[in-house]
Amino acid sequence: MQERAAGVLLAVSSLPSPYGIGSFGGAAREWLRFLKEAGQRYWQILPLGPTGWGDSPYQSFSAFALSPYYIDLDTLIEQGLLSKAEVNEVNWGRTADRVDYAALYRRREPLLRKACGRFRPDAAFDEFCAHNDFWLSDYCLFMALKKKNRGRSWLLWSERLRFRNKAALNTCRKRLAGDIHYHSFVQHLACAQWKAIKEYAGALGIRIIGDMPIYVAADSSDTWANGEYFQLDENRKLLRVAGCPPDPFSAEGQLWGNPLYRWDTLAQTGFAWWLSRLHLSLELYDVVRIDHFRGFESFYAIDAAAHDARHGEWVKGPGLAFIDALNRDLPGAAIIAEDLGYLTPEVRAMLKASGYPGMKVLQFAFDSREAGDYMPFTYGRNSVVYTGTHDNPTSLGWFKSARSDDVQRALDFFGVKNSRNGNWAFIRCALASVADTAIIPMQDYLGLDDRARMNTPSTLGVRNWRWRMRAGAANPALAGRIRRLTGIYGR
Repeated sequence: MQERAAGVLLAVSSLPSPYGIGSFGGAAREWLRFLKEAGQRYWQILPLGPTGWGDSPYQSFSAFALSPYYIDLDTLIEQGLLSKAEVNEVNWGRTADRVDYAALYRRREPLLRKACGRFRPDAAFDEFCAHNDFWLSDYCLFMALKKKNRGRSWLLWSERLRFRNKAALNTCRKRLAGDIHYHSFVQHLACAQWKAIKEYAGALGIRIIGDMPIYVAADSSDTWANGEYFQLDENRKLLRVAGCPPDPFSAEGQLWGNPLYRWDTLAQTGFAWWLSRLHLSLELYDVVRIDHFRGFESFYAIDAAAHDARHGEWVKGPGLAFIDALNRDLPGAAIIAEDLGYLTPEVRAMLKASGYPGMKVLQFAFDSREAGDYMPFTYGRNSVVYTGTHDNPTSLGWFKSARSDDVQRALDFFGVKNSRNGNWAFIRCALASVADTAIIPMQDYLGLDDRARMNTPSTLGVRNWRWRMRAGAANPALAGRIRRLTGIYGR
């Protein structure tokens, strides 16, 4: 990522489709053609893993699997695995601009199980299962056991299953063979469809930036199957969990609840689990953005019984030992380091030594609560600038919610009198910056306010992760405007 380029941030879930959520199908191809017409070279997405309660893509049942929600149903109709009537008789939700996860949860699986019943395993299926066996077997068994346990977290399963008793697991593999096959089928289908989208993007000259959460969910096949890599006690209960300390944005800090790694144990394996994870991600994406990159230098540890994040402590992470192992195993890997948050000289030194571009969020430049320096004139070339991320307000939303003196500071910097077209002021500033790469959330190009915000950190609400772009919003006129701006600023 060494030449000036631009791209757009849009979750796959936010693509328009008639089936309740965006998918790896026609809408994704139409979106990629829009990006090509708009002169863009990157499509950045959010994590694609299967989600549970809360619907957050950063709390997935697996660090390796893909969500069945994204499987394109029209493709299954073309393949003869479903009929048009079967798909059309399902009510996928009440509004076109919001994902109804409850409807997806209830109505997707019955359709996919019908498709699975009509599927005949072939060489491609066998090859997929063999290539991914290092995670797929545990994941499919985990999901089958989860269904058997009525959706409960594995932390609440019987002792024999919680501790992965070999005889008990072998018995379950035989009894739950049908469910295990179903989940293998779903992952094969999702992976094949996604790789077709990635190939289509490559043919158009567009690279896909994937998003890798640094942590895995407590209720995940990863934690269940690889307990020795996580801070669990002798009863396989959580000891300490991840989060962020209190700051001007959150008086109680952020309690994420993800299990923390035992980095000493991982180091003894040469970080093999992590490297396997990165290898698979670089098969799925052209570039990988690693979330919460500063956590490799030191991480905030909170007692698992705590109700908030006020009394955690900073603990040293693997640091350059991990980065060096990564660069030896994956030389030249295209990685973006999400280096936002509380940065120390040690974190900055680790980022510099890694060679990875860091992130700059333009909204932070004008936020008086933000201690970091995000003014555009401080950026280095080896960085990726955003107007905002999935965790920020939209640009127009920022103008409405920010402090009046912060808003005035932004208006003065942009040289505009009011915030009526404030989104375009933010966009121009990001594109004009010296940063090699500029990524703009689609909500900003559409001029949407905070009703289109993707997520509000530290909240668990019905609005998070639900926004969808309406059909026709990504139109030729908008593509032309984006292309002109991109050209003006040499991207």
